[in-house]
Amino acid sequence: MSEEKQENKKEEEKRQIPDLRPGMIVRVHQKIKELDAKGKPKERTQVFEGTVIACHGGRTPGATFTVRKIAAGGVGVEKIYPLHLPSILKIEIVGKYKVRRAKLYYLRRGYGKKMKEIK
Repeated sequence: MSEEKQENKKEEEKRQIPDLRPGMIVRVHQKIKELDAKGKPKERTQVFEGTVIACHGGRTPGATFTVRKIAAGGVGVEKIYPLHLPSILKIEIVGKYKVRRAKLYYLRRGYGKKMKEIK
């Protein structure tokens, strides 16, 4: 059991998890397993880019973060990712917005103003 814990810690150290905050624009690379037309298992990497609107749990094993983007047709899409999910290959920080709230749920209702980006 202790050997498995040590291996998990080594994997955690390999995967650099950035300090995520609400208002950051992130690109999440996730490994997805699916079946092709012939029924053979196939792996691919799916990229989801959007704004972090909430973070829960800090750095604990059960920590999560919510990413929201506006898809085609103006429909909002949100995904909740566990921070320590093994299928997440990497998390890239693309940019940051200046925010004054810990949870940006007001973005769901259609925020009229343009958010200011930090350079």
